[in-house]
Amino acid sequence: MSTPSSRPGAERTDRPTGGSAGGSVGGPSVLIGVLVPLTRPGWTEAGQHLLAGLELGVREVNDAGGIGGRPLELVVRDTAADPQRAAAAVDELACLGVVALAGEYHSVVARAVAARADALGLPYLCSSAVLDALTEQPTQWVARLAPVQSHGWRIYADFLLREGHRRIAVATQPSVYWASGARILRNHLAPHGGTVTELDMRTLSSTTMCDQLVDNRATALLLLVGHPEPAVPIVQSVRRDQRLADVLIGAPAGQPEFAEWAAALGNDGAGVPFLRYLPERLGPLGVCVATALRERLAEAPSFVAFEGYDTIAVLAEVLRSHGVDRARAAGSWPDVAVEGSRGHIRFTRVPGISVWQWAWAPVQVVDRDPAHPEQLRVLHTG
Repeated sequence: MSTPSSRPGAERTDRPTGGSAGGSVGGPSVLIGVLVPLTRPGWTEAGQHLLAGLELGVREVNDAGGIGGRPLELVVRDTAADPQRAAAAVDELACLGVVALAGEYHSVVARAVAARADALGLPYLCSSAVLDALTEQPTQWVARLAPVQSHGWRIYADFLLREGHRRIAVATQPSVYWASGARILRNHLAPHGGTVTELDMRTLSSTTMCDQLVDNRATALLLLVGHPEPAVPIVQSVRRDQRLADVLIGAPAGQPEFAEWAAALGNDGAGVPFLRYLPERLGPLGVCVATALRERLAEAPSFVAFEGYDTIAVLAEVLRSHGVDRARAAGSWPDVAVEGSRGHIRFTRVPGISVWQWAWAPVQVVDRDPAHPEQLRVLHTG
C-alpha cells in the first residue's frame, strides 16, 4: 500500500526546502534532515501537519537572519511509516551533511531513526513520537518534544475513571505501540478496580466485536488500531448497534484530531475523546503560530503542526548558540531554554526514559463537540 501524498508540494521531499528568505541570508546552507510520513501506509495527514510546522519555523529563522547569516534548509525524506526505509534515509542524510535530524510521527519509525542516529553520532530531535523506549540504552544524541506514552495515556486513564468507566475494551492490532498503550491503561486502571479486555481485530469482524462488547459489559471502547482502516468501520459499527448506545468510543492516539476523520465519519466521529498536546489557551507566540499554520495548511492546525514549529525553534537556538558541529549540538540539550509555541521548553533526564526529554508538554483530553463536530472541546487536562 503506497499512494502519493495529497499535499501540494509533496513531490519536493527529495530535495532541500525552506532555504533563503530574500537577501537576509547567504552562503552555504545549514541542513536539517527531516523524517515524516507523507505516503501510505503512513499517517499522511499527520506528516503533512508536521512538515508544515517545520517549514514555518524555517521560514521564520531565515527571515531573522538564519544561522549565523547562513540559510537553514530542510532535506525531507518520506518514511511511509516504514522503520527500515527511515533507517536507510538516516544513513543517506548523514552522508549529505545534515547537522541534525528532526521529525517523525510514528513511534516504531522514530525508534529506528533514534537507534541509527545514536549509532552514527547524529543529533536527533524527535518531534512527535511518544513510545517510552525510544532507544534501548541512554543516549546523548537524542532529545524529544512529545510527552512519553506512559505520561499521556495515564492522564487519559484518569479521564476514564473520572467519567465512571472501569470496564474498558480495547480494539487492537499487533504493534509495539498499541501493546504498550494497552499495558499502560491496564496498570493504571487496575488499582482503581478497572479492567481492560483486548479485542484482537485480526480475528474479529465488526459485528462479532460488537457482540464481544455486549458480552463483556464494556462501558468504553478504545481504538488501538490504524486509521482509516479499521478505525472508521469500527466506529460506524458501534454507532449503529443500539445495544451499544451508551458505550463511549475513545481514541487516545489522536485519530479524531485530523480533518480526514471528520470527513470519513461526520457526526459519528464526534464525541470520541483523544489526546492532544496543546495548552488550554495559547500564549501570544502560540496565537501567531496558529494563524500562520492555518494559512499554510488551509485548515485548523493540529498539535502535530505545533510540534513541528517547536522542533525548529529548539534546533535553531542550539545551532546559533553552539555552532553546527554535531557533537557540540548534541551536548547542548541540557542547556536549551526556548520559548516555544506551547510553552517554555527545557530538556531533562526523566527516570526510565533514555533520551533527553521535555517534561512535559501540556496534555489535554479533547473531543469533537457532538453539537458542532467541526469544533473541539477540552474535557480533561493533566
